[in-house]
Amino acid sequence: MTLDIDECKDNRTYPCYRNCNNRIGTYDCVCPEGTHGNASNIGECIDNPSFPPLTFRVRLAIGISAAALVAVIAFLAIKVLLHNRRMKRQAHFQHNGGQLLKHILKVEGNASFTVYSRGDILIASRNFRKTKIVGEGAHGTVYKVTLDVGGRAAAVAVKRCKAIDKSRKKEFVQELVILCHLSHPNIVKLVGCCLEFEAPMLVYEFAQNGNLNELLHGRPRRRVSLPTWLRIAAESAEALAHLHTLPVHPVLHGDVKPENILLSDGWIAKVSDFGCSTIKDNVQVVPKGTLAYLDPEFLHSFQITDKGDVYSFGVVLVELLTRKKPRSTSKEEKNMAWIFQESMRQGTLHELLDKDIVLEEECSMVVIKQVAELASRCLAVPSATRPSMEQVAQQLRQLKDQVVEVECPHEVEDDLRPSEMEMTTGYPTAQTLSTEAPRRTSTLSTE
Repeated sequence: MTLDIDECKDNRTYPCYRNCNNRIGTYDCVCPEGTHGNASNIGECIDNPSFPPLTFRVRLAIGISAAALVAVIAFLAIKVLLHNRRMKRQAHFQHNGGQLLKHILKVEGNASFTVYSRGDILIASRNFRKTKIVGEGAHGTVYKVTLDVGGRAAAVAVKRCKAIDKSRKKEFVQELVILCHLSHPNIVKLVGCCLEFEAPMLVYEFAQNGNLNELLHGRPRRRVSLPTWLRIAAESAEALAHLHTLPVHPVLHGDVKPENILLSDGWIAKVSDFGCSTIKDNVQVVPKGTLAYLDPEFLHSFQITDKGDVYSFGVVLVELLTRKKPRSTSKEEKNMAWIFQESMRQGTLHELLDKDIVLEEECSMVVIKQVAELASRCLAVPSATRPSMEQVAQQLRQLKDQVVEVECPHEVEDDLRPSEMEMTTGYPTAQTLSTEAPRRTSTLSTE
């Protein structure tokens, strides 16, 4: 028979500092109820927490409740964010004259003009992706996108304008209504707008064949006949004359230059970029337009007039005849308009003329001289002595009818493909100016 030892009585050999229970062959040393820890060590029995351990179901319920709370907070935050965005869009719409425009369009029953939503523009431009940019200039950035136009998808040019002053809102809307009513084969059509951005977005038809500046000065050089130049000049003049003679509110372009004369299918001229345009008789306190084409009288009066557009078009005619840029890169040299007027007075016009039109056997020097005389009258100072744009267009039509336009041979090694950036509103790119475009062997199409 084995004798049992009471370990609880030998605390040195069998340490236990709280509850000790002897058992046969062993003993139990536990912490008192309400505490936990190792009773064999002094001070390791500590009180249990106030709350009992959580069960799995309780923990699951708490987790679900917390997740639901986070979801509700996120939902409310998104709702607030969307509401704020909607209010901001509405504020932009009101600031840009959206309600006034909608009212006018409704009264007039104009169904051909579309007021696009912010979402339409963002989706079409892929949130204004840089690859969609086809033009950048002083008056805004232009994107080539596809939008619904008259019930069908069509390529359009979306121009992001500068923000308008609140005091000019009514004038801007009036001008917008006038422009959306313009219907002329030689004017780029304004098909819609979006006013839900800080700066208005104007939507124009898209021109496919570049602009007159690229055709005049692109590298390598394209050979174009005088009859083709005359047709393009006559079409451009007719467009400007149409603007100047609108029955209710004549419109002045304010920035006539080759970059703003686009070339569509069939190389038809289309006047574009009304970034400087204004309703007739408005006074401008800041010079607008491009300096080389700007009427000298404007710098004294700051008055945009129809004769200012005539002067700018005269510079374009000089550029067509000479194929030289109107302003020299050297500050010491005179601009081309001044040199041209001097050559007309001194009888040395032939020294300035483009060699391609002079060497053409079918082109009469009589016609060339008449075009030069017309350009000289457009550049006359004072402006009161200049012809009207309607008279300029009429004379160019008559001169155009005196020559026959044929398909012009292009005696060049390459043909310059117009870049996307120059295909819409005439803003040349650094890439166009510094690198050659892809080579091809086709010739310029003409009527």
